[in-house]
Amino acid sequence: MPDMNKEAISVLNSLIETSKDGQEGFKTCAEDIKHPELKALFIKRSTDCATAAAELQSVVRSMGGDPETSTSVSGDLHRRWVDLKALVTGKDEESVLNEAERGEDHGLKAYKEALEKITKHNLLSIRDVVERQYHGVQRNHDQVKALRNQARARS
Repeated sequence: MPDMNKEAISVLNSLIETSKDGQEGFKTCAEDIKHPELKALFIKRSTDCATAAAELQSVVRSMGGDPETSTSVSGDLHRRWVDLKALVTGKDEESVLNEAERGEDHGLKAYKEALEKITKHNLLSIRDVVERQYHGVQRNHDQVKALRNQARARS
């Protein structure tokens, strides 16, 4: 396998882990929130992340690689921290949205780093899919942040 393919697959596999983290993180948020509209939003975002991961896995397979199938260790640790924190502080709307935003901050950072690697290594074959998904992560982040700010203003 050419070095360019290996580098592209590495970048994509990292984003698959990030997408899987988002999928699980939003699923946890949906389980923790009582507000029906927010619950529905988190379920939708979890599904969107699963779809993004599946798309990236397909690209990795088309390049002859083995796609990542699990979440990251850091994502697992973050979810455990959120669970512990929720036991202590409760699962109020603002707290859940704070944690969702922190997760989206991580997702944005991962996609920005991936785009930098794509530029640095001239990995044009994967740029479009990563850039499109990055814009989706940005929209998710902005929406969660706005919802968190609304919840904060109400409290």
